[in-house]
Amino acid sequence: MINTSKSAVAKAAPRASGHAPRLALHRYRFLLLALLVVCILPLTLRSGSLATEVLVFALAALGCNLLLGHTGLLSFGQGIFFGLGSYSAGLVLTKAALPVPVALLAAILIGAAAAALVGWFSIRQRGTYFVMLTLAFGQLFYFLAYTTPDLTGGDNGLLDIPRPALGLFGKELVALTSPWQYYGFVAVLFLVVFWLMMRVSHSVFGRTLLAIRDNEARAAAVGYDVKRFKLMAFVVSGAVTGLAGALHALMTGIAPLSNIDYHTSEMILVMTVIGGTGNLFASVLGAAFYVLFADWLSTLWPRWLLLLGIVLMAVSLYMQRGLWGLGERLWQALRRAPADNAHTAGAAPKTSRAAGATDAGDDTAKERA
Repeated sequence: MINTSKSAVAKAAPRASGHAPRLALHRYRFLLLALLVVCILPLTLRSGSLATEVLVFALAALGCNLLLGHTGLLSFGQGIFFGLGSYSAGLVLTKAALPVPVALLAAILIGAAAAALVGWFSIRQRGTYFVMLTLAFGQLFYFLAYTTPDLTGGDNGLLDIPRPALGLFGKELVALTSPWQYYGFVAVLFLVVFWLMMRVSHSVFGRTLLAIRDNEARAAAVGYDVKRFKLMAFVVSGAVTGLAGALHALMTGIAPLSNIDYHTSEMILVMTVIGGTGNLFASVLGAAFYVLFADWLSTLWPRWLLLLGIVLMAVSLYMQRGLWGLGERLWQALRRAPADNAHTAGAAPKTSRAAGATDAGDDTAKERA
């Protein structure tokens, strides 16, 4: 009896060890896909600034997807956090001359604080009124930035934002001068934030947000504090979007007024919807598609936004799950094709055997007659 159990364990051990790499690959598949995107961009694009822009707006779309895809909150306030992140980093670097990590940390904290303020008021309403509140806050922060030129630069924005090298104790460690050097820095931050967001979405907190999205009344009846979870989602989204705004300001060297405009909120929402809601890697696809497609269309026709609007209409009508949903359908179709071919091939011999049996039965009947 003991020997039998030991042999069973010995046989199961290699099987378990064989499944371990497959389980790890399945668990980290989206992180590996994000790493693949980071590696492909320098190989396919000539402009380091364009590649960096893809990752920056992918971060902004990640924050938006946490609200829209995981919590079911359609917010037009993402431009607030993006713009405040740009202004925060610009002020820290131009006025205080502090290092880049301090500027990024300030952008994260300011974005989270603004999101807490906007979310605290907005989550008290639902549906259309929630959307209108976030839009009203967007207009409020826009005019605050416009009417305080001493702080934000007004219509001109903050200009001449430096991009100092990363250092320690006065010693330069990593230069950020060239576009591709800065891309490497942004790529590392992007992968870290993407991994953290994946941890958030797979945690109990993330599962609770999905429950609130699917049935808010039932989640409240179970005992969850729905408003508190929504507010926490707002804070996380604002922190990530504020970081994206700071990285954008460092990339361009300016913090324009357009960064805090509601058009920026619309753009981030469009990226999220095109990629697909509910899946974080879909945000990366949506941002890459929007940025690269817009860059290509702008070289063809000055009114390229009209063509982009037609694409968005097509996505809304025929691809409600975005580019990620389209990719899933194509993958499932490719996986079903070999099985269908095998089933068809297996049915042919059965048909021929059945036909042969019928002919043999006819011959036997004739002989009896």
